[in-house]
Amino acid sequence: MPEPGPAGGSAGAGRTTRPPGLGPHLLGRRVVVRRILRGEAGPSGGPAFADTLGVMESWADGVTTVRTESGQVARIAIADIVSGKAVPPRPAVRHRISAEDAETRANVSWPALETEALGSWLLRASGGFSSRANSVLAVGEPDAPFARALEQVQDFYARRSLPAWAQVVVGSDAHRRFQQARWQPARPGEEDTAFQIASVARAVRAARAGLAEQLPAVSTSTTATAMWLRSDARALAFGETARAVLEGPEHVCFATVPDPETPDTPLAAGRSTFADDWVAISNLWVAPEHRGQRLASVVVRALLEWGAERGATTAYLQVRDDNTAALATYARLGFATHHHYRYLTPPVAGS
Repeated sequence: MPEPGPAGGSAGAGRTTRPPGLGPHLLGRRVVVRRILRGEAGPSGGPAFADTLGVMESWADGVTTVRTESGQVARIAIADIVSGKAVPPRPAVRHRISAEDAETRANVSWPALETEALGSWLLRASGGFSSRANSVLAVGEPDAPFARALEQVQDFYARRSLPAWAQVVVGSDAHRRFQQARWQPARPGEEDTAFQIASVARAVRAARAGLAEQLPAVSTSTTATAMWLRSDARALAFGETARAVLEGPEHVCFATVPDPETPDTPLAAGRSTFADDWVAISNLWVAPEHRGQRLASVVVRALLEWGAERGATTAYLQVRDDNTAALATYARLGFATHHHYRYLTPPVAGS
């Protein structure tokens, strides 16, 4: 971090411009801030400095506040800031688990209507509703030679008149072996999906930062209500099949921000599930004409707090790499990518 001017100088004194790298654009982000301690001398006789690491919660009226990891809030005069920058969020403990274990754990948040084990692989079918619920989760090893396992996968889906899809962790042994068998991206030209993880406590603090005191009302339910379903055209198209998948977990929450002028119309919506000490965020949606109003943060906050009330310490979600707006929102909340996954399908006959 750059040092201040000559020893004994009044670094930062009378500052009227924004310190390099810092500003209100970092609200909700983890930052490190170096400030001068006025009236104190450092070891060399020059001015003393202190560093503060934590989440920036406000930036206004000449003061920024940073909540440290101990929970204390430091009030720092902007004029006293020498330098600072955003720093990556500290990974949650769950970042230490393997991608395969994370995917297996996450499967409970989106349970297929029909499953069949193939060694460590899991064949999943749900009438075509969603890729996750209609693909083989290919983590670990099958209980048959690889070529034979691929035949069993294709037979399973053929008997259900579904395309054979495999969900693989990018860069895994399974991914490489599927590629060697000439399986191809099931969605050509589509970016991979990022599996992101965050600390629930830090994400809740970040979601609260910068939100107006008078938040829009958020209604929650343990079932997919008619209003919530209006936010998901795909679920509406699949009817009861979709409802069975969405409502399948033991602990599930559907959150909706209703339009105050037309209460049956959603402005924003989302879904979360809880299992063990993980809360999963999914189906986040904001009406196009209301985007840019931080409604996504309002919904995520409600879903995270629901999970925290049940003992969740780790939050996770899945988002495509080409969804830049969502990635920016999740980054502000402290989510970091743990791994990527993609869907593969067999080569077309004769290709």
